[in-house]
Amino acid sequence: MVVNRDKAPSAQETFSQMAQAAGLRGRVLLTIGMLILVRLGIFLPIPDIDRGAFAQSVQNNPVVSFLDIFSGGGLSALGIFALGILPYINASIILQLLTTAVTPLENLQKNEGEAGRRKISQITRYVALGWAIIQSIGLAWWVINSGAARIGGDLILSQRTPTGFSFSTQAGVPVSPMTLIPFIASTALALTAGSMLVMWIGELITERGIGNGASLLIVISIVSGLPRSLGQTLELAQTGDRGLVGGVIMLFIVFLVMIVGIVFVQEGTRRIPIISARRQVGRKTYLERSSYLPLRLNSSGVMPIIFASAILFLPSSLAEFTKNPLLGQVANYLSPNGQAPWIYVIFYLLLIVFFSYFWTSLTINPVDLSQNLKKMGASIPGIRPGKSTSDYIERVLNRLTFLGAIFLGLIAIVPTAVESATRVTTFQGFGATSLLIVVGVAIDTAKQIQTYIISQRYEGMVNQ
Repeated sequence: MVVNRDKAPSAQETFSQMAQAAGLRGRVLLTIGMLILVRLGIFLPIPDIDRGAFAQSVQNNPVVSFLDIFSGGGLSALGIFALGILPYINASIILQLLTTAVTPLENLQKNEGEAGRRKISQITRYVALGWAIIQSIGLAWWVINSGAARIGGDLILSQRTPTGFSFSTQAGVPVSPMTLIPFIASTALALTAGSMLVMWIGELITERGIGNGASLLIVISIVSGLPRSLGQTLELAQTGDRGLVGGVIMLFIVFLVMIVGIVFVQEGTRRIPIISARRQVGRKTYLERSSYLPLRLNSSGVMPIIFASAILFLPSSLAEFTKNPLLGQVANYLSPNGQAPWIYVIFYLLLIVFFSYFWTSLTINPVDLSQNLKKMGASIPGIRPGKSTSDYIERVLNRLTFLGAIFLGLIAIVPTAVESATRVTTFQGFGATSLLIVVGVAIDTAKQIQTYIISQRYEGMVNQ
């Protein structure tokens, strides 16, 4: 196949290289095999747990429904890999926040190069281990309170008392809390070991496979629920109700439009022109060169939606745990199906805008960009180096962040509004967060495959 080395790989060349090139084929097969292994681990049961009873107790729990997006239904199914990549994601977010606040971590990231990044990765793993232990113990305690734990073959029932909790078997025999410690320990050990194995698989995919391992594990968890949703949607369309058929068609059109919009926004950048000054190194003179500084339209990614959703879910989870009527009323107002959906929409949009600016300020520092440009001998035409440059970048970044936040708000609100209008709720778990993650990871993985194919072209030319 004759190709231009500067031309982007076509679909034919991409699939041909994936089938014929041993290196790329091995990476693809490794990635697929590891993803299948993770999916199988979700269905391996944890001993002494009635999975049916637990799934029934958390059937309408909004927190579990939200977390199941990232575990592919593993949390409600309670398999060995129930926690999945969640502890690692939490640890990565915590380290990202601490890096901007703790000076030693900031120095590791900025000044230590590759060694510093490896050190931060190692710290992230330790934090993920600690977080997995905490989440595993909490999940084991939740199983006991939901009446799904078995001790000696008998289901354990819990009851809230003014002084705490009391436990008994189905026959009414009291159970000492000390007898629950072996169950909590064994369940926490199984869940923590499964989570650490998933984290290792994610890193293995990143290093020896295709794409970012943690992101692909999230995507495969999200996509795993699509066949069931599609089947339910088709069954709904076959009922013969013209309104429902029209609603299904409208919902599919909205999803297609949103996918196209996400692709354009995720790839949209503002290119700020920069000019490198003329330099002389020894007897060589480097002429003035022009380039650009790319600033993404949606630099915060999906994080604002995740943070905003978590905060909106917090009152409902606290109300369910504490049985407080005031928290229950607040949760009702902050629910899309509550008494005042417009309050939910306003709070959701405001939180998305706030976290968009917050996360962008953590990931992009205009002062650092200005200093790096000055060190490289580059400047923005018409803008003085130093504070003027950082102020100009900050103004541009604020405008881009606002536009990106508005886009994220529309992406978050539109699916819920369309589902309510069309009465088609079969895709309720596949919303804005899922769409953004799936499309974003697909774009990044496709770019990595194209980069690998282009590098293969140059290697072939060198060998010739």
